[in-house]
Amino acid sequence: MGKKLYVGVNDPEKTAEGFSEAWKRAERGESFSTENLLHFETLDVLLKSLTPARWRLLKSLRRRGPMSIRSLAKTLERDYKNTHTDVKQLIQIGLIEKGADGRIQVPWDIVEARLHLVA
Repeated sequence: MGKKLYVGVNDPEKTAEGFSEAWKRAERGESFSTENLLHFETLDVLLKSLTPARWRLLKSLRRRGPMSIRSLAKTLERDYKNTHTDVKQLIQIGLIEKGADGRIQVPWDIVEARLHLVA
């Protein structure tokens, strides 16, 4: 299986508690599995960050492989400026990476959403 990222909603205190607990287990030398997590503070923030247009961008970029933003905009038949804005945001939150050659890529094979109805 390739690289997997779990996306979800979690308040900052619970995220910090999870990090702290993992750190303590590591200090005690306990073995544990790791997960790649991307938590948003609220569902509204998640949905503003992962719009349908950005999700299509991610899927297309993952399918086609590394490319320039201009090539991606052309592939998606989108305006360069809007594509650039979306790519910049997705890089900032860790869903896209920019290589040394300037091309962008999706480092994840799977992005899985976890949304809990009960806290």
